Amino acid sequence: MHSADDSGITLTLADENATLNCARRLAHVIVPGCVIYLHGNLGAGKTTLVRGLLQALGYTGRVKSPTYTLLEPYQIDGWQLRHFDLYRMNSAFEWEQAGFNDEVDGSNVFLIEWPEQAAGQLPAADIEVTFEILNQGRTVILRAISPKGVGCLKQF
Repeated sequence: MHSADDSGITLTLADENATLNCARRLAHVIVPGCVIYLHGNLGAGKTTLVRGLLQALGYTGRVKSPTYTLLEPYQIDGWQLRHFDLYRMNSAFEWEQAGFNDEVDGSNVFLIEWPEQAAGQLPAADIEVTFEILNQGRTVILRAISPKGVGCLKQF
């Protein structure tokens, strides 16, 4: 199921394959410099979405959650992507202390899980993706936050 309105695009994802298909669609509309916040409980599908997006862009290696390293960088055919998992951050200032502001260059794509852990320190989101676990499957809402995000999601 799919619906779109001013609050975003809502999809019902039956299983992991549906999440990967959503990720492939998202991969084809993002642009360099795009910042995507990923919200949802543990096990909701955030890392699965990142894996599908990276694979759709041509990445063939293993994609793992950077829960302990906080950051996994990827370079794919000229794309620079940065996958952050901030779940283990204890303070928003850890973002700056870790030197992550050095990654903000206007061309890196940021995929940030648990952005609320570094609220006020992160680059502003262009797109927010929110997962909700259902009895059967997931609901995902893609919401444009910036003009760049609006342009991306119009093509979704």
